[in-house]
Amino acid sequence: MARSIRGSLTYLALLTAVLRPGRAQAVEPKPPVSFTQQRGRAMIAIDGRPAATYVYEDKKILRPYFAHVRTLGGIQVTRNHPPVAGKDPKDHATMHPGIWLAFGDLGGADFWRNKARVEHERFAARPTGGAGTGSFTVVNRYVSNGKLICRETCTHKVVVVPNGWLLIYDSTFRSDEGDFSFGDQEEMGLGVRVTTPITEKNGGVILNSDGRKTARGTWGRPADWCDYSGIVGPRRIGMTVMGAPDNFRRSWFHSRDYGLVVANPFGRKAMRKGEKSEIAVSKGRRFRIRFGVFVHGSDRRTAVDLKAAYAAFVKALDTGRRGK
Repeated sequence: MARSIRGSLTYLALLTAVLRPGRAQAVEPKPPVSFTQQRGRAMIAIDGRPAATYVYEDKKILRPYFAHVRTLGGIQVTRNHPPVAGKDPKDHATMHPGIWLAFGDLGGADFWRNKARVEHERFAARPTGGAGTGSFTVVNRYVSNGKLICRETCTHKVVVVPNGWLLIYDSTFRSDEGDFSFGDQEEMGLGVRVTTPITEKNGGVILNSDGRKTARGTWGRPADWCDYSGIVGPRRIGMTVMGAPDNFRRSWFHSRDYGLVVANPFGRKAMRKGEKSEIAVSKGRRFRIRFGVFVHGSDRRTAVDLKAAYAAFVKALDTGRRGK
């Protein structure tokens, strides 16, 4: 009898603990991020589903990029690479592969249009996954006509957040051989090319952090972020391009109705915002710049909180800074 009473009291105590107001609820496990490497590429998976492919060896595209980028639900959000005849416009096939960081004028060379080469030198940190996050670090050589202009050390971080995931670029440029500079063009910075069905030409929506809309309304405007989204089946999917708040300058956005958005803090004259800009980096000095892309998908009736996504991006940057 005494054992029965003690058992009942234990059950009541557990029930009270579970139902007590303010009691912390169980936290759902974060979906795992994992990597699979092949020659010249690394495939990213989130919760076992393909999320993107990082390509660092390509005979036609002479710089690294991410292709076949997908939402957590598995819907492709970047244009098919290469473009599919009859489904996609075929413009800029070797310049707009998905997500990329490139410069039309770095050290006087054109890395955007594949007229100079970004060579993968090595992995400084191999791709490593985990619960809700993963990362890798590469060292790239920027070479033009056999001459080394500078090296870039770039950490790519994947972070799972509500309604999607973040892809972060944390790049530091340096040369021990001589000075170099970033020039002033539209084609400078972090770019994305969205899947054809969500382009503005097909009913998609472009929106920036100041509430401006359309390619015309956001082009050349400074903003913290610029989002490109549209409807595919039952979902609204999209990508939000973000600049870090501690970059040397707030980004202007080069946005087009055919599916392009570029965060460009370099092209002051090209973006019609003043005198020609030149960002000079002296021999032995470091120049750091950071960007992010929020890959999102939700029910078409549910709006994604882009301000919260930007806050999550900034938080992830701060975490990365403390880890350095």
